Amino acid sequence: MTAMGRPPLPLRQFVLKMHSRCDLACDHCYVYEHADQSWRGRPLVVSDDVLRATAERVAEHAKIHELDTVHVVLHGGEPLLAGRTRLRRAAEELTTALSGVCELDLRIHTNAVTLDERFLDLFAEFGIKVGVSLDGDRAANDLHRRYADGRSSHDRVLKAVALLNRPRHRHLFAGILCTVDLRNDPVAVHDALAELAPPRVDFLLPHATWDEPPPRPAEDTDGTAYARWLLAVHDRWTAAGRPMDVRVFDSVLRTLRGEGSLTESLGLAPADLAVIETDGTFEQADSLKTAHEGAPATGLDVFAHSLDEVAAHPGIVARQQGLDGLAAQCRACPVVRSCGGGLYAHRYRSDGSGFLNPSVYCSDLLSLITDLRDRHMTDQSVRPALAEHHLAELATGRGTSTTVRLLARHQLSLARELLGHVWHETTHTPEGEDAWETLTGLDGEAPEAVDEVLTHPYVRPWALRSLAGDAEAAGTAMRGVAEIAAAAALRAGRPATVVVPVRDGLLRLPTLGTLTLEPGVERAVIRTDADGFTVHAGDRTYTMTGTGPAYTTNTMTGDGSEGSAWRGSRRFELDGWSVTLEDTDPWRDCHGHPAHPRLTEDEAEAWRAGLSAAWAWIRRELPGYAPGIAAGLRLITPLLPSPEHADISSAARDAFGAVAIARPTTAETLALLLVHEFQHVKLGAVLDLVDLHDPACETLFYAPWRPDPRPLEGLLQGTYAHLAVVDFWRARWRGGGGHEAEARFSRWRDQTDRAARTLAESAALTGDGERFVARLREALAGDTVSADALRAARRAAEEHRRTVRPYGSEAP
Repeated sequence: MTAMGRPPLPLRQFVLKMHSRCDLACDHCYVYEHADQSWRGRPLVVSDDVLRATAERVAEHAKIHELDTVHVVLHGGEPLLAGRTRLRRAAEELTTALSGVCELDLRIHTNAVTLDERFLDLFAEFGIKVGVSLDGDRAANDLHRRYADGRSSHDRVLKAVALLNRPRHRHLFAGILCTVDLRNDPVAVHDALAELAPPRVDFLLPHATWDEPPPRPAEDTDGTAYARWLLAVHDRWTAAGRPMDVRVFDSVLRTLRGEGSLTESLGLAPADLAVIETDGTFEQADSLKTAHEGAPATGLDVFAHSLDEVAAHPGIVARQQGLDGLAAQCRACPVVRSCGGGLYAHRYRSDGSGFLNPSVYCSDLLSLITDLRDRHMTDQSVRPALAEHHLAELATGRGTSTTVRLLARHQLSLARELLGHVWHETTHTPEGEDAWETLTGLDGEAPEAVDEVLTHPYVRPWALRSLAGDAEAAGTAMRGVAEIAAAAALRAGRPATVVVPVRDGLLRLPTLGTLTLEPGVERAVIRTDADGFTVHAGDRTYTMTGTGPAYTTNTMTGDGSEGSAWRGSRRFELDGWSVTLEDTDPWRDCHGHPAHPRLTEDEAEAWRAGLSAAWAWIRRELPGYAPGIAAGLRLITPLLPSPEHADISSAARDAFGAVAIARPTTAETLALLLVHEFQHVKLGAVLDLVDLHDPACETLFYAPWRPDPRPLEGLLQGTYAHLAVVDFWRARWRGGGGHEAEARFSRWRDQTDRAARTLAESAALTGDGERFVARLREALAGDTVSADALRAARRAAEEHRRTVRPYGSEAP
């Protein structure tokens, strides 16, 4: 029992020190530069005995308290200095000890100066997520994060982040930790970090106490300089469309809504963390090293003491008291439930009050939280917004990876909103409520797994169908919620039991694949764990093992009859582009053309080869289009070919990230279809964010490439898509395509410009729409063609108008 008369709360987070030294000499480091200097007496590297005992203690604690997950961070010093063999040993000991006990969320925090492919291969083997320390651009980073001889570490860290951003390693990238320095330009710091496309950034206040307060400019008379710095970052982050998660902003908003914080420095959640040093001693949070010598010490170690004993230590219990553990000034504060008194170490004063004080950043925290509350906790939307420069960039037909990721983030927010509408506006079943509870739990523990499922392009068509309000809507809704919950649990590697309604004998797991069950089966019980999942359906049980979506059916019990097949989505890792061939999801049939049934292995390989060649052509000949495709085109649905063997492609308005194509015979044609259809995808996402035209306009307009009149949005979509067609033929002509390529370039440029002129003269564009179309027309200019090419282009255009089918969607 604790001094408060209750059992200690279990610990769930552990920092395991792999190495006690560092290859950088950062002057703001709390380990080496602050009050506690206990590192000097620690072993350089953690021993096998300490690793083994630590793993056993964590497993023992998890089993006693029936924890579903524990979180372990490999730390230092610099943990990479421990070497791959030692890091492997740590991962093996932890994985073995926790197998069958609970899930392991294993991470490493590194300065990344020695991070290379071999380390990343090891981390991929054990699923170790990587957090990187970086303070911004070179000027910002070099203020503190240098080698002992003064050399900059910036270039080496950027190389490491580039490795993490490669498709094969991107799933390991946990984010960036950045320590605030008021001398740095907050906008420049934000932009430098955003350019690296991290999934998350954590801006950290420099460790300080009332005895050693943080540096402030002389003019900071109200003590809010750090709040103003962070708010400048927030404004830039918002204007840029929130290109990555920012933990401090997300935590403030979550706590203001009554939800849990994502960081120990905010909120009232009890502390649940212990540190294991290289000698096996247990310590409290590392940040306490900034308070005084010996502040984090417990006097306990992994060999002689259990984690229950650590949890009962007075220092840890003191950080589990919520409001009761705060100073009177904090308890009376209007934002206390969001602030939580700030980071515990930042409250320290040596006058005898110890940690029973407000944070040394009290005024900053109050200003930051109240400002964010006033900005966000209203009825106004907080969705990402397109800045003017984003819109101007997209109007040229191209799109950087940053801008397209911004579009993708907004589409994710729409998917989340639609999921909420589906849940609140449809009739629930008890099993559906259980699935929803599983899904909301996962969203708190593993939001990245939920996001991965919700970004599947065919979630939105399902959601819209669920909201149709007819007799089938409720059943469709409950089935989809359960499918999403089960898929998210598998993505997270978390144990869960989900009952999924089955339709037409098909069990769907979005982003992963489908399982064909016996005829007549109406429900399936899915049980997930870190090794795969089992499905109980009818009188059969299917055991699926491996890594999704490439699961293998290892066991099938029942009557032994045929009729079961797992069909996983096929993901291709091309050079700088990860793309999935989706030939399983039943919601893929939304493109206006029949979807191809499941491809054979030979057909899939033909697609892989074709996409690889088409992607190489795009990167070489249309480099301005490649970054956007790599960032936003995640899925291709094969279509059945037309009887006439015409090139067919399509993009559904409500399926961001997907295009559908009947595989053409040449790589160049496939490249054309990809860039053409992805234009529709991008513009659809833009129109979800920005009004480019008056939606009340009912006038129909003619496009030069088809005989039937179109609504204004249809003409805008066609014009924007044909901008890529123009660039394709421009590249073909410049690349030696001869007279035919020149003529086709001339034809499509002329027709696209005429369509753009029609848009400009429609009197139905908004101000943003007028600027968008004007920039589009500028992109069409240049490159004078010969008179012969011009005549050939006009003849071809006239022939096309006479022969094209009015509502066909054959690609140009």
